[in-house]
Amino acid sequence: MPRLASLPIIGFFVFAIIFSPPHNARADLSEQDKAEVKALIGEFITQNPELIRDVLTELAIAEQTAREQAAYSLVRNDEGDPAIGPADAAVTIYEFSDYNCGYCKRIFADLQSVLSELPDVKLVVKEFPILAESSVVAAKAAIAAQRQGKFPGFHRTMMTWRGRIDEKTVLSAARTAGLEIDRLQTDMEDDLTLSVLTKTRAAATALEIRGTPALVIGDRLIPGAISKTEILDLINQARAAKN
Repeated sequence: MPRLASLPIIGFFVFAIIFSPPHNARADLSEQDKAEVKALIGEFITQNPELIRDVLTELAIAEQTAREQAAYSLVRNDEGDPAIGPADAAVTIYEFSDYNCGYCKRIFADLQSVLSELPDVKLVVKEFPILAESSVVAAKAAIAAQRQGKFPGFHRTMMTWRGRIDEKTVLSAARTAGLEIDRLQTDMEDDLTLSVLTKTRAAATALEIRGTPALVIGDRLIPGAISKTEILDLINQARAAKN
């Protein structure tokens, strides 16, 4: 915090007294010492109200930044999440998605086009089923499909389906993708699949994501469907931030 670092020594001393909890060492102060310290604090605050305000503002910003970074770390904890693209991707797009979401289906083609054009970019789908019970079934199937290495085909079929989905739709998409149905149905209900969904809900809560789609690219959260041009621009920004 540059502003905090520039405070005069007296500012640091008084600030520490104001905001640090009482401790045993302060018990050694005489009543006169305490009165002098209290007077010093009052004088400092009176003469420097903007400094105290700025320090508190800087602290609030720092706390907010720390919360955001912790939230992004939750998003990037993508073990078990369905994904398309190289494991060592230079840039990863995280998409909070629901298979009943029309806007998710609208952005699907642009995301696939980006992946085709940029082989060093990966898409991680954070299954966030919030629109219907059938969304939960589809999300579980997507996570289970990843474990059979057949997620891209399943995802394509689900995203190009028109209309509301149900369990029959999900199983049909699974068969089209060449999934082993018995294994799929078992994996859909196991602890690993449920933990992936729980982890995604926690990340969404931390980032205050309440709808789909929502993209995280670099340190940017973008709610709603955006254009291919905007996606490419965000990817370029993420690349630049790494250099």
